[in-house]
Amino acid sequence: MRMSMRRFTRLTNAFSKKIDNHCAALALYFFHYNFCRQHKTLRVSPAMAAGITDELLSMEHLCKLMDDANPAKKRGAYKKQAA
Repeated sequence: MRMSMRRFTRLTNAFSKKIDNHCAALALYFFHYNFCRQHKTLRVSPAMAAGITDELLSMEHLCKLMDDANPAKKRGAYKKQAA
């Protein structure tokens, strides 16, 4: 994992300074590794080999899952500032 993620090396621009950003980056990496990437030895993704899913997912699928879980809130009108 360390070889494929630059967030674990401190001397780069991608280094995570906040733990929340680091955890989010790890979650994206694990989703891609387990659900999106076809492994050479398995010839399927690890999630397909474990029987969790029957198709190779994409990152667009993850975005749709996140949008369904947290729908966007409708904003109200802007208030005019007093001059």
